[in-house]
Amino acid sequence: MRMEPHEFKLTEEGIKAVLPPLEAEIMEEMWRRKVATAGQIYEVLRIRHPELRRSTVSILMNRLCERGLLRRSVDKGRGGMRYVYSITTTREEFEEKVVKSILDALMSNFREATYAYLSKMKK
Repeated sequence: MRMEPHEFKLTEEGIKAVLPPLEAEIMEEMWRRKVATAGQIYEVLRIRHPELRRSTVSILMNRLCERGLLRRSVDKGRGGMRYVYSITTTREEFEEKVVKSILDALMSNFREATYAYLSKMKK
């Protein structure tokens, strides 16, 4: 499972600091729902993004599967087969993993400065 952020954008807030904006929005909705199809997520996102294509949502959800944030299974219904996506981690677990990854990188690259800064912080 590859949940580690490979990039941290200091100018973005929340999970958009470690995920591209649309992927972050998909994860926000998936954390609310726990289980959904790409079509259900598309219906929510297209309100804010009228230009968004259904296929783009499917591609991004598959990318989130590759990153280990979603799991995909096949569901057989009236309309045939479809993919159902579910979360693999809670938002809290994801945020903890991000913080750990960033702190590990800081300690590896800037150990003394990171330690000095963290030791000055108050609880």
